[in-house]
Amino acid sequence: MTIPSFVIGIAGGSGAGKTTVARLITENVGESVTRIPIDNYYKDQSHLDMAEREQVNYDHPSAFEWDLLYEQLSELMEGRAVEMPQYDFEIHNRKSERETVEPTDVIILEGILALYDEDVNEMLDLRLYVETDADVRILRRIQRDAIDRGRDLQGVIDQYLSTVKPMHEQFIEPTKKHADLIIPEGANSVAVTLLEEKVQAEVEGDETRTWERDAIEREVQERASSRGSGN
Repeated sequence: MTIPSFVIGIAGGSGAGKTTVARLITENVGESVTRIPIDNYYKDQSHLDMAEREQVNYDHPSAFEWDLLYEQLSELMEGRAVEMPQYDFEIHNRKSERETVEPTDVIILEGILALYDEDVNEMLDLRLYVETDADVRILRRIQRDAIDRGRDLQGVIDQYLSTVKPMHEQFIEPTKKHADLIIPEGANSVAVTLLEEKVQAEVEGDETRTWERDAIEREVQERASSRGSGN
């Protein structure tokens, strides 16, 4: 295992396709990747009853325990295992048990605000922002929350309008400025292929970590142009 680990941050709005991008760019490196969902670092809400937990704005930066995320990410980068908290969306709180996470060659930090915190940002070797139209994101959120998580449809819609949408505009979308690469519509094939190659090279020890934003954007554009011209 390479120490320190190579850390990728993947941000974007709720339902943008962050998990899909994370899976696509790492599917060929298997157990060499550790995925850290930022949702697991929502603050413990045990001091609140269920009704109060339901009123918490989970799309605001203050909902996260940034110090713990920074501490555990630092431990992983230095080659030490951590006990990562687990979050239960049905009860709006952390589970009692934690998950032991071992350090690997590549760490992916994924979540709506993965590029928000300044200290965490400085730890990332590569920053990605997945940009997807709002109508697509809300449909995916309804599918996830109302169908997969069993929440009330009207409640999901009300939450989207009252907190998800305004918080996206105020806090999440502005983090695009920190990204080394913006991936449109959840899974741009040219960008994903390039990133997959670079992650593979990192795991194999062949990557020089030349991840400057202009360079990687230029390479994506060149590949797209070459594909379009049939070369």
